[in-house]
Amino acid sequence: MSRTGSSKGVDNKTIQGWKGTVGWLSTPQNHDYPAAKSFLRLIFDESSAARFVKRLRNAKVTEFKAKDIFRASCLSLLGVSNSHVKKDKQKIEHGQELAPLLLVRDTRTSKLIIADGYHRLCAVYLFDEDAVIPCKIV
Repeated sequence: MSRTGSSKGVDNKTIQGWKGTVGWLSTPQNHDYPAAKSFLRLIFDESSAARFVKRLRNAKVTEFKAKDIFRASCLSLLGVSNSHVKKDKQKIEHGQELAPLLLVRDTRTSKLIIADGYHRLCAVYLFDEDAVIPCKIV
């Protein structure tokens, strides 16, 4: 089952002339969870990272705007010079669906951790900073 990240076509504010829609998978892909755990192990101990991933697997998909995810994470936008962003941008242009992001609220720092999906977020933002992005968040 697929879904669309926005009810309207994403009118590109950055990439001139593109009038497509960002397609989204209904759930994250199986390989997204081990990737999230690997990243979270850099920030938290092994057992905490495993607990976050278990909670992410059970979380429901919700939606947030791309610009709000960036603001909450305090991360910088990567451009198409990054090979992963370029690859995700090409997926969007070819109508391929992207997996929802996996997010963790770090209550110690009051920042959002993008456990998986940072490059997808950057690619979508290049098309529309107001794009609604499906996510799982814990």
